[in-house]
Amino acid sequence: MIPEDIDLQQLTADLKNALGPGEPIGYLRGKSVMRNLLVDLRGFSQLEAEELIDTMETRGFLRFLGDPTERSVADAHWDISPHA
Repeated sequence: MIPEDIDLQQLTADLKNALGPGEPIGYLRGKSVMRNLLVDLRGFSQLEAEELIDTMETRGFLRFLGDPTERSVADAHWDISPHA
């Protein structure tokens, strides 16, 4: 369960600032990198961070630019936009 007081826009901006240029790459690897950053930066549990990443993806703050079901585009980049 995600608390109502979490500012997803600010959290997305923090993620974007913490990641290097061109990161993250790959659907599952990218989600793992972003989840781990939330754990390290904000002290969320692994489960909380996973739920937050899923929520930010659903709401358009995080968007995978490939198709995770196709090997040829599974190593695409993520678009991280706090202005969703």
